[in-house]
Amino acid sequence: MPEHAEATVLLTHHRDGDTLVVELRRELDVTTRAPAVLRIQALVAAHRPRRVRLRLPSERPGPATLSALARARSLCDALGVPLTAVAGERPGALRLPGTG
Repeated sequence: MPEHAEATVLLTHHRDGDTLVVELRRELDVTTRAPAVLRIQALVAAHRPRRVRLRLPSERPGPATLSALARARSLCDALGVPLTAVAGERPGALRLPGTG
């Protein structure tokens, strides 16, 4: 993979049983927020999970990352799919209020 391609990877995903796990690779900004939300929307549509777990890149997400979380939550609510957001990389990381 070219060196610059890694910088364009906003998120990764995998399945954990019937849960779609989406990990934001870095904090979002105004130019990456919409593409990240569109990618999450496409993943939920393609995988049709029973639950979504969104792992944020830090325990103190920035405004654009929180905005993407709010949009993802609205999408999941509309589809009846529970969303849990977890902040930070360590096991047992902070669960954000209002997200499962």
